[in-house]
Amino acid sequence: MSIAEKTGRPIADLLREGDSAEDLYAGLRAQFEAELRDTRTPEHTRALRDRWLGRRSGLLTAANESWLKAAARELKPTVGKLQNQLKRDLEAALQNAMQGAVSEPRDEAGLDPTLPGPERTAGAVHPVRLALEEVLDIFRPLGYTVAEGPEIESFFYNFEALNFPSDHPAVDEMDTLFLAGKERALLRTHTSPCQIRIMEAESPPLRYVVHGKVYRNDTPDATHSPMFHQLEMFAVGADITFGDLRGTLEHFVRRFFGPSTRARFRPSYFPFTEPSAEVDITCPFCSGHGCRICKQTGYIEVLGCGMIDPNVLTNAGLDHERFQGFAAGFGLDRFAMLRYGIDDILQMYQGDTRFLRQFR
Repeated sequence: MSIAEKTGRPIADLLREGDSAEDLYAGLRAQFEAELRDTRTPEHTRALRDRWLGRRSGLLTAANESWLKAAARELKPTVGKLQNQLKRDLEAALQNAMQGAVSEPRDEAGLDPTLPGPERTAGAVHPVRLALEEVLDIFRPLGYTVAEGPEIESFFYNFEALNFPSDHPAVDEMDTLFLAGKERALLRTHTSPCQIRIMEAESPPLRYVVHGKVYRNDTPDATHSPMFHQLEMFAVGADITFGDLRGTLEHFVRRFFGPSTRARFRPSYFPFTEPSAEVDITCPFCSGHGCRICKQTGYIEVLGCGMIDPNVLTNAGLDHERFQGFAAGFGLDRFAMLRYGIDDILQMYQGDTRFLRQFR
């Protein structure tokens, strides 16, 4: 007969079957200890406590109702004493079991590996990465392939192949970080060397977006950093015109800055493009009406562009009479600053989690 069946019958009936009160409570204790040995976690121990000591449905409560109240007068002192003693024994055993369940998994340092660890806040995507992914999502549907290149470059790929004259200011050590002990090796000052490498390795037609870190010997301030991110796009093929460049960039700025954004092209000069242009867009902060940020002009300069110089195509091994190309480049950091209203480029590289949490 199970304990549950026994606790539902008067003690007088059970005693007539040959069990004494001490035998009944010894059986209860034996079954409890057997169940206690099978517990493995604090949750199991708490469930055992509720099963035996629960105020409404616990086995000892049932025993009190069926045995003590129904016992003959001469048996009540014995039954009550045994029941109180059993309750104390069970409570003490459960308390020891709970303490053991907590202390058992502790390691030599006194740490409990079963307890939950400290709460960790979720990370955030860096604003430069957010801007990069948004730009790539615009160019990929247009058929552009994404590429990267080495950050340590040769003098040839960084300058000579891109038609820089030997006396160009960018070649000076005041702007370029040369590497000691390596012949004419340097930290690239722009991502344009990848144009040469790609044109050397592949045949037109080509459409590429290139991005990565670049380095200049600049003094850090709110708008300058010795390391920043640059992105450029270029296309090479037959019958490519400046009109193709203009249409591509107008589509890009409207997608990135908003459909009402207008772009204007101003003549400029770059060694690796001819003709060259600077691109201004309507100020995203005042919608072209004029404000402090755009110096009341209504426009902000965002990128440089132009048709790839024939000398650059020749240096890459392409026939400049068969192929033409265009290129455009800009600082991703600046685009992120404009996109998210950041007024200091150094904030993006100081590791301040309060700043970075804004970009989850």
